[in-house]
Parts: sequence; C-alpha cells; structure tokens
Amino acid sequence: MTRVIIVRHGQSTYNIVRRIQGHLDESVLTEKGCSDAVKVGKALKNISFDAIYCSPLKRAKQTAEIIHHEIKANLDNTPALQKNHKIKEIHLPLWEGMLATEVQEQFPEEHKIWKESPDKLRMLVKDGETTVEFFPILALYEQAKEFWQEILPKHQNQTILVVAHSCINRCLIQTAIDISPAYMQHIQQSNCCINVLNFVGTGNLDEDKVTIESFNQIQHMGETLPSLRPNHRGIRLLLVRHGETDWNQESRYQGQVDISLNENGKFQSEKVAQFLKDISIDKVFSSSLLRAKETAEIILQQHQNVNLDLNDEFKEIIHGAWEGKSATEINQEFPGELQRWYENPEQFQMPMGENFQQVWQRTVEVYESIIKAALTEKLNTILIVAHGGTNQILLCHILGLSAKHFWNFRQSNCCLNVIDYPKGLDSFPVLQGINLTSYLTESVLDETVRGAL
Repeated sequence: MTRVIIVRHGQSTYNIVRRIQGHLDESVLTEKGCSDAVKVGKALKNISFDAIYCSPLKRAKQTAEIIHHEIKANLDNTPALQKNHKIKEIHLPLWEGMLATEVQEQFPEEHKIWKESPDKLRMLVKDGETTVEFFPILALYEQAKEFWQEILPKHQNQTILVVAHSCINRCLIQTAIDISPAYMQHIQQSNCCINVLNFVGTGNLDEDKVTIESFNQIQHMGETLPSLRPNHRGIRLLLVRHGETDWNQESRYQGQVDISLNENGKFQSEKVAQFLKDISIDKVFSSSLLRAKETAEIILQQHQNVNLDLNDEFKEIIHGAWEGKSATEINQEFPGELQRWYENPEQFQMPMGENFQQVWQRTVEVYESIIKAALTEKLNTILIVAHGGTNQILLCHILGLSAKHFWNFRQSNCCLNVIDYPKGLDSFPVLQGINLTSYLTESVLDETVRGAL
C-alpha cells in the first residue's frame, strides 16, 4: 500500500483578508499560520516518510519547512523537501491579487459559475498577440493527474507527504477517486488540514484501488469541527458510524442481525459524545438496529433535551446468507463471490439478501427527506447514526459518484463525517470531513479496528 498524506498550507496574509492568491507568490504565513504548521508537524512527527513534496509557492513551502523541521527533530532519516510545480495552486490570471468581494462585483457572472459550476469557468487571456480560452479548473484537474502519474510509480508501498494548496489538494483527491471536476466546490480544505489517501496496486492511477482514509482533519490544531463558510445559513449534518461490536472485532458480516455494542464500542461512543458535547444539536436520527441505537443513546447523554428518532431505512444492507460469517467462511461457502462484492458492488446481489440498488434507494430517499425537512424547519445541526454501508452510499451520493465507488471511502467504528448545506435549500452539500477518528486514537492515522460491515 502507498500512503499519501496531503496537507494544505497554513493561514496566509492573503487568506486573512480573503484575497485571491492563485499563482501569485506575494503572501506569507501569518503568525497563526506558522503556529498551526508546527501543530501539523507535531501530529506527523512519528510517521516515517519516504518522500516529502511541496508546492514552490512561498506559503506552501514555508508550511512544509516548518513541518519538516518538526518531523526531522524526531526522526533523523527524514528525507529532504522536494519542490514540485505540479502541485502549484490554481491559476486565475484575471483575478489574482483581487479581494473576493471585488471579484464578485466586477465579474458577477464568472463568479457565479466559479461557485456553482467551476469546471465551466472560462477566462480569455492574452498569449502574445492572440487571445485564448483558458479553463482554470480543467487545467488544474489535468495537472493533478500528471502529479499522480509522476509520483505513484516512484513510491510504491511507501509513505509520502504532500504540502500544497486548497484547489490543487481538492483536485488531487478528486482525480484519485474519479470525482468530476464539477464537484470541486463540494469539498473543503481548511488551512493546515490533513488528508490521508491509500493506494493499492501497481502505481497506475487508472488501475489502483484508492481509499480515502480521512479527509480535512483539523483536530490536531485543537479545533473540533471545521469552520462554517461565510454567510452560512443552512444546516450542518454530523454522520456517525456505530461503535464496535464483537462481530466487528471478529470481522463477521452483521447486516441486519441485531448485535449490540461491545465494551470497546461503548467506550468509542463515549469518546464521540465527549467530542461533540459542546456542539448544539437540534435533532438526532438513528438506524433502528441496536448497535446504532446504543451509539446514539450514549451520544445523547451529553444532549439530554434532544429526542432520538429511530428509522428502519438507515439499517445496514441485508447480507442474507453471509450474516454471521467471516470472510474465510464466505470464501469457502461462496467461492469467488466475496471478490465480486469488492470489485463490483453495484452489480452484486447478496445471497438471500438485498441488492445494492435496493439499499441505495432506501438510504438516499430517507436522507434526502430528512435534509429537506431540516432545511425547511431552519435547523442548525442534525446528527445521524448509521452503518458503514449506508454511510458509504451517502458519501457517494453527495459527491455524484456511482455505486462502483462504494469502497473508495473508509468508515471506521464511531467515525465522524461532516456535511454542510451552507445556503439552505438553494445550495449543494459541502463535505467538511470524512472518517474523522483522531478523538478515538489521538492519531491522524486511522488506528481503529476495520471490522466487517
């Protein structure tokens, strides 16, 4: 497995006044940006990296140098920094140096396209004597692919660190799992956030199996949840997977068998409860299966004025004849079927259970109805406690991915996902965090047990 940890640079002097940076190399880190970079370095200091890449732009290079210093102080064999132009930030030639408000006033139509359909943003720029069309996001998307094609073959089964920028980081993640460039504004990168991607295969981007282990971690900076976007007027959804069960621990397929939490699962649930205790929650929904219900009830001990709404539609996929069996037992009784489930989940029919279309439909329908009701009621924060399979389906749905991308997202026991609807009914969802687990293990790497569904 090749592990890639991607970090966004710290807060810059342009960030703090909301000035467009792009390829401009005039901004530097603020005091907070430097302090947060130190925190990233401390969070990563025990990880042995085989290569460290950074954008050549000052704000990213300065962040990388601070992180590198912290890691090197702990691990003598830390490799030298390598600047790479393929992870420079997006080029916005007509906007760079302008305040965001100025762009909105002077380029209202283009700004609207940038926010709603970024892949369609077109700029007319001078190339010598001629004027040419330039599509910033499409160019950056190709740049991200080129970076992967360059570095993945070099670093098979190694661990590398990449320190870059908001838009290029998003494009790196999008190209890794084939998210359309149209969805760039659907995912967030906070200053000094940490993302972890795992690649399994030959180093070929088009063939490797890629899992997002975590996305947009900011807890190492002492923060609980990512900041809401400016002028946020919608809702925030907290999506949690249930805590560990004995069958998770034994890697047995649970499906809709009503297994309760084990002691570690209760401990994990208490950790989530403590993590979210100062977050105001308006409504809580849970799968009606015992392991999810118990997780939600433990979380609600810190929010005793909130009622729990149980919903059968959030139940895990029915695994039928596989329920209660380990992978070894399934392989013995159903040769080749488990591999088919991993390779083509969208085409798979569980023996005596559900097919993927059935669980997809019921999960998405109840999710959409809850979101619509919450937006109509003008709620601020809702919590849903469900299962690995249902959560993975929702992540695919939010990012416009088909069911074949089901395995691109890790969902560990008691992990947290954060989804915002910043403009209410008029807006698309924005993923602010995926598979956050650091409150469970105090590590930026997911060290929880990866149990069966």
